[in-house]
Amino acid sequence: MSCYDTCFFERYAHQTLRRFLGREYDDLVNRDRPDLQSPDGRSMGIEVTRAMEETQAAAEQLLDNMSGLTNMRAEEDDLERFILNGYTYGLDLGRFLSPRESRYWSMALPMKRILDSKVSKLTSGFYGDFERNGLYVFCKDDIGIADIIGAYRRVMALQRYSERKYNFLYLSEVNCLHVCNLIDSISDTYRVSSYDISLQVRRELYGAAMETT
Repeated sequence: MSCYDTCFFERYAHQTLRRFLGREYDDLVNRDRPDLQSPDGRSMGIEVTRAMEETQAAAEQLLDNMSGLTNMRAEEDDLERFILNGYTYGLDLGRFLSPRESRYWSMALPMKRILDSKVSKLTSGFYGDFERNGLYVFCKDDIGIADIIGAYRRVMALQRYSERKYNFLYLSEVNCLHVCNLIDSISDTYRVSSYDISLQVRRELYGAAMETT
């Protein structure tokens, strides 16, 4: 595994989708443009990215979080895995970030900018032509219902007149996965499904994501 391996997050996303959304996500493979694809290269494509607050305070907090093994609440087996693998996402370690994770998050853009960028790439054909498209966004900061509604409405507005569209937007917090159905014809009342991710499930997802590193 390289010193900087974003595939950990792509695998974590894959395991989360399999866990909560079923068998149709089982066989996704890790490729590029987009990051997760069906084996046939045409049925389903999912781009994986990240969003966080882009402020000086957030940057300083990021550096503080990676400065040492402080305020850690992991069990010994979790701590051992962290030391060996350099990742803490999904473990009960508070806000601490490992150096590998800090590099991943340091390139994140705020939600609006990342959505604009990813929709532009999809509609331009950058991700190819898939029958179904998804956008999976890791959210470092807590998000509320207003943030979720704003996110899916923005994606729908940006892609409204394009033949290539995201069918689903996945907003992933450490403790919850929000799945937004972007089909125009359904009511907003039924557009979002949320799945709580317990500590035990997070550890299972973490373990599965690390298995192939």
